Parts: sequence; structure tokens; C-alpha cells
Amino acid sequence: MIYFLLKENQPLVAALGLLIAFAGTCILTDKCSYLLPRDAGREFALEGKLSAGKPRGAGIIFILVFVASSFLFAPIDVESIIYLLLITAEMVTGYLDDASAHPWSGLKKGIMDLVIASVAAYTYLNFNSNTIQIATLGLRVTIPPVLFGILTVALVWGSINVTNCTDGVDGLSGTLTIITLATFYVVDNIMENKDGFTVLILFMIICILGYLWYNATPSRLLMGDAGSRAMGIFISITALKSGCPLLYIPVAIVIILDGGLGLLKVSLIKVCHIHILTNIRTPLHDHVRKKMGWSNTQTMVRFSIIQIVVSVAIVSVLLL
Repeated sequence: MIYFLLKENQPLVAALGLLIAFAGTCILTDKCSYLLPRDAGREFALEGKLSAGKPRGAGIIFILVFVASSFLFAPIDVESIIYLLLITAEMVTGYLDDASAHPWSGLKKGIMDLVIASVAAYTYLNFNSNTIQIATLGLRVTIPPVLFGILTVALVWGSINVTNCTDGVDGLSGTLTIITLATFYVVDNIMENKDGFTVLILFMIICILGYLWYNATPSRLLMGDAGSRAMGIFISITALKSGCPLLYIPVAIVIILDGGLGLLKVSLIKVCHIHILTNIRTPLHDHVRKKMGWSNTQTMVRFSIIQIVVSVAIVSVLLL
């Protein structure tokens, strides 16, 4: 690990690593995209057929670059190594689904996510306290370990799936993830949570930016489940490591609403035979394009603006 070999110049090494991570993501995406499976066009998604033929599963590229650059240029410890392995596992399961001739069932993916979420929860509790901060109120609350573990599994599993459901418009999921992660990075600095994991946030942001270079409308390729699911678990871990996991709700509110309402709607229909939001198409990015006439670019920019406004409001509360 170069970061630890050059202890006297660690900030410089990290900065150099960020530049290398961005360049590596761009170069490998450009040179290796032809190796990726091709999107078949999703019939259930609005304008899904327009994606047919594009390389899919590009998440395998920017996530692998993220993991490699984190090992080389970031101050990682045993806990962070486990998280990196879990992120890689989520990426691999997503990529296998992307490359499959027949999409995996929701049950199969849900069980895999549950296993990975359980390992993440156990790891977090093993290395961290079960006390959380309610940052906006200046309160600290200690939660019984078992309950904390259950809530953590729910957070990780939910974040994986709502982030995955948000991926459907060029640049949307990646941009929202960057805004969410950048907000947590600011929160970490305000709360003085300056451990090694904070640096990993910057590496993930940089690698997503490298991917977005090619995913901007009109996109050349798609991240697929390999990218969205890995981003989802990273967001949840970032929320946990901030010590203020409840901030996940406002800091990722657009992701939660865009992807989560669809999950809630389908779950209630299948499990309880209850129909809600009958006049609203989900994910919400499909509703605003189909019902309100927004273009892909308008959807991406306006959803991002909403999240930026909410994030700025949260940061202002912590600063003032």
C-alpha cells in the first residue's frame, strides 16, 4: 500500500491516487467497454428499448478501479478491507445478473443482498459503537446491539435496492450518489470523523465521475446492477461510518423516493394485495418523463437540484 509506505507525504499520495483513479476509470472504460455484455432493452422501462445494444455492466470497471486505488492510495484498515470485499461481492452479483441471458429473480437477488447486508452489519458492530448521533438535535442515543444489527441490515439492504431502482436515466443514479456521498463527506468533516474511511468517499466519487464521462446523455454505456448495487451498499456504509445513520434519509431522499416508492408499491401488491399510488408511475423518473414530459436531461438535473437543496439545508443546520 503506497499510502503507508510514504507516511510523510500521505496527503500528496492520496491526491495523486485520486487523479490516477479518475484517469484509470476513463481509460479502462474507453478501452474495455467492448468486452461488456450488451443491453437487451427493458420492455417494462420507459424508453428502455433505446438502450438496446449498449454495453452494460460498466460498474465492474469503475468499482474495480475504486477498490484497487483504495488499496494502493488510501489509509485502509481491517474494517475497510472487509467493506471493500463486500462492495466487490455486490458488484460481482450485479455483473453476473447484467451478463445473464435471463434476468435473475428478485428473490434470488434479495437473498444475496440480505447475506451481504448481514455481514456488513456484523462487521460494523464489531469495530464500532452501537451509539448513534442525531446530529441535527445534538443528541446521542445508544441502541441495543441486536436491534442495532437488525436496523443496520435494513439500512444496507434498502440502500442497495433503492439505489439500483434509481438507475434508469443517463447520469441520474451516479450524479445522485455523488451528491449524497459529498454531503456525508462534509458531515464527516463537520463532526470531525476524520478516519481512513472518509478518504474512500473521495475515491468512490472520483471513480463515478470517470464513469459519468461516458454515461452523460446520450450515453455510450450503462453501469448496470454491477454499479448501482455496489454504490448502494457503499452509501449505506458511509451513512453508518458518519455516526449519524439517520441522516441517510434526508441526504439520500431523492434516491429513496425515486427507487423506494416502486419497491413499496410492488411489495404491497404482492404481499398484502394493497394497491397504492395507482396514478403514479414508478420509479418516479419514469413518471416525470411519461406524465410530465421531462426530458432525460431535465430529469437528471432537476432531481439533482432537489437533492442539493436538501443537502445544503442539512449542512447549514450542522454549521449554524
